[in-house]
Amino acid sequence: MIEFLKESTFTVNEVIGKAWTLTKRNYFSIATLCFLMFLTSNASGLMAFFLKDVSKGLSIFMAALFVMLYFTINLSLLKYIFHLLDDEEHDVSIVSTLPTRQQIIRFLIAMCYFMFCILGVYTVVALVGFPFIYTGIRMEVITNIAISVGTVAIFITWIRISFFPFFIIDKNQPPFGSIKFSLAITKGNFTKILLLLLVLGGFYILYLFCASYLHWPVVSFMINILSSFIVVPLSNVALTIAYRKMMSEYKGDEHPDIIHNIV
Repeated sequence: MIEFLKESTFTVNEVIGKAWTLTKRNYFSIATLCFLMFLTSNASGLMAFFLKDVSKGLSIFMAALFVMLYFTINLSLLKYIFHLLDDEEHDVSIVSTLPTRQQIIRFLIAMCYFMFCILGVYTVVALVGFPFIYTGIRMEVITNIAISVGTVAIFITWIRISFFPFFIIDKNQPPFGSIKFSLAITKGNFTKILLLLLVLGGFYILYLFCASYLHWPVVSFMINILSSFIVVPLSNVALTIAYRKMMSEYKGDEHPDIIHNIV
């Protein structure tokens, strides 16, 4: 029986420290994959812009093609980081880290589940807020409260189930199983994951502050460059290490259900 089911806690400092060491040692290979993702994302936007007046069908096809390419590189990056964590002594080519067709299909199906979960949370919040229309409270107030609560609920849901790609690549889990396991291992770890995301996203927050509030274009540009070439590779490694750390201490059921892992 695969032994990867344990309840988890992890230290943010430990995760960041290990991620920094691994990223520094293998920076160019990790950064290359991140850069390919960046190029693919931007190329998709450019192609959609140039083809929008030529053919709508061709524009949609190219957009779908670039999305598939972006996801494939993203999964390759995860697979490569797992290789570094498991066997860093032996080199591996980027080509050998390409995900299998089954993994890509499972990822795409899991992405649909992911979006359904987000939509489901929004629907539940809307249904809960609907009776307040008849309380006499102004509609504007109800709308603002519903949007605020809905945003928080969606954010929490996003964090709880966003680890599903790791299970598909690392454990070859089926789509819905990967969603359930993500929900299971993040139970009790939400605060630590949030803190990790705040640390990793600190440069982006600083970038927004300098660009939007202080209006320092040169400083914000330098921060953006630093974030793109340092923080993005580090973030991918850190989240993978956090996943492995949580899994190494998980003591839950081999077939986790959703109900018992929501809270």
